[in-house]
Amino acid sequence: MPKRIIAIASGGGHWQQLMLMRPAFSHHDVHYLTTLPGLPDEFGISAFSIIPDCNRNSKLKVLRATAALAKHVWRLRPHIVISTGALPGVIALVMGRLAGARTIWVDSVANAEEMSLSGKLARRHAHLWLTQWEDVAEATGAEFAGRIL
Repeated sequence: MPKRIIAIASGGGHWQQLMLMRPAFSHHDVHYLTTLPGLPDEFGISAFSIIPDCNRNSKLKVLRATAALAKHVWRLRPHIVISTGALPGVIALVMGRLAGARTIWVDSVANAEEMSLSGKLARRHAHLWLTQWEDVAEATGAEFAGRIL
């Protein structure tokens, strides 16, 4: 039975890694969220929404992003929320978990030495907490299942 999935990533490498994971979602109803207009169009994605970007230095932007993400989670009622980063992805995991969804965090392959700050925040809210580096998994307790890239 197809699951409803919210797949979220900020622009840049986070989005690129999420796009590499698309085949894993092919038999499901996926709604993509990102912070940069135009990204979904580049990949032929029709089920998407643009959400406000935010970072830890701007509380007002965090509030705006949280409100937008809460609206999408409420409307879409996902079974699963998956993110490759950054802070908007963490917020989506929190919202998804509160709504009863299973949550998955895949930390960026760029974080070869330690878990990202967003990844550290996601730990408490992710049912499945993944890193793409074996050494980081051993040091943090995250799971390692290979690399996307």
